[in-house]
This record gives sequence, C-alpha cells and structure tokens, in this order.
Amino acid sequence: MWFETIEGYYNEKIYDNSDMKIFVTAKMITTEEYKEITNEDYIA
Repeated sequence: MWFETIEGYYNEKIYDNSDMKIFVTAKMITTEEYKEITNEDYIA
C-alpha cells in the first residue's frame, strides 16, 4: 500500500536512504522493497 507513494517520493529526491530505513523499521515497506527502491541491501 505504501510502496508506490514512498518510491515516488524517493525518486523525486524528497526521501533518502535514511528515510527508507525508517519506513522499514515502521513496517511501511519490507526489506525487499527497500532494495527495490534504493538498489542497496538493507542493513539495520
């Protein structure tokens, strides 16, 4: 549900990788979605 919105903001440079980690912690996106958006493995 959140993936498309978060990905769009990331692509617009509104969010960065540290924001993405917060979304994983908040369970708004999965670690797999983190990798799909950022092209980096999620490391806690």
